[in-house]
Amino acid sequence: MAALPVISGKACVAALERLGYRQARQRGSHVRLVCEGRKPVTVPLHDTLDRGTLRSIIRTIDVEIDEFLGLLG
Repeated sequence: MAALPVISGKACVAALERLGYRQARQRGSHVRLVCEGRKPVTVPLHDTLDRGTLRSIIRTIDVEIDEFLGLLG
């Protein structure tokens, strides 16, 4: 298992869009993403995501960390 990188909220949203998620709504600095057949997820658009927050997002979308890292580009 690879270590989690420090990424921005925008980079996380871009990776999730490559997975098939789309933005449903935004309230303040938080974006709600939805994808057919997967759980919805909320991503804060901060300059750096806390590693615990990123781990929670990855757990919610039910992908492996290595697969998510491949989506980062």
